[in-house]
Amino acid sequence: MSRNYIEQRIKEALKKHNGNATRARQQVIAWAAEDQQLLLALTKSHLTGIVAYNIERILSGRSARTENAATKAAQNVANPQKPSKEENFGKELLKAVAGNSGATFGLEGYSAPRKKTQVSKSHIDAIQAMARKVPPSEF
Repeated sequence: MSRNYIEQRIKEALKKHNGNATRARQQVIAWAAEDQQLLLALTKSHLTGIVAYNIERILSGRSARTENAATKAAQNVANPQKPSKEENFGKELLKAVAGNSGATFGLEGYSAPRKKTQVSKSHIDAIQAMARKVPPSEF
């Protein structure tokens, strides 16, 4: 019954949204929030993993850290401060990947390449002489 019920509701959502998978997915999620039978049918095969994950999270103490992080985030909203370098790491990484003046990882200490400058006549003559394989005495 549950598999048929899920398929029926998904087909209904797809029909309602003219085959648009994204909107159909949103519709099924909305229905699942209101329809206990649909929610149970969708999650039944994953319930063991969900419960095991949450038990492990509580036993490892990650839930307390999550609550502390949520409390800290709420305090930061009330009292904004300049984020630390560690907190900006993700943002800097995204900037570097996007190429919009973020830190170039591994090259933080180096300056940007210089712009091209005009080459002197003697430099051009020396390069041309090397290209012609002129002996050094003729420079």
